[in-house]
Amino acid sequence: MSAVRIPFETAPGGFEAMRGLERYIRESGLPRALVELMKLRVSMLNGCGYCVNMHWRALREAGEPEQRLYSLSAWREQPGYSPRERAALSWAESVTAVATTGVPDDEYAAVSAHFNPKEIADLTYVVVAINGWNRLCSALRIPPQHPMPERES
Repeated sequence: MSAVRIPFETAPGGFEAMRGLERYIRESGLPRALVELMKLRVSMLNGCGYCVNMHWRALREAGEPEQRLYSLSAWREQPGYSPRERAALSWAESVTAVATTGVPDDEYAAVSAHFNPKEIADLTYVVVAINGWNRLCSALRIPPQHPMPERES
């Protein structure tokens, strides 16, 4: 099945609503690197090639070391992530898997130790937004903008 050619032009109202949420997130006061790290991790969990590519590139352009990006899928076992980042990543994973996790009280307590109530709401908006983008890009077959080069055998 081929990709929907220009899905966001065929339903511009929905696209603008999603962009409005992204504007809110940009203006929320959360550190850009933390937001991008959360978006990359959630996109990895959801298997969205478009969003993994976009957020990996954004983090690299912002100066994020490759080692932290390579180890993101195993962040719980890896050094190099702050307690605040760990709380945000755990929150992002739990909210993404809400049907399975139910977002337990201990997750809320852990994120509350590092973020105030507004920041927790904003972190949750980040997760809501990236899950929405992941689902749109995957369902509508939107390929990465800058595909990885193929290896010669």
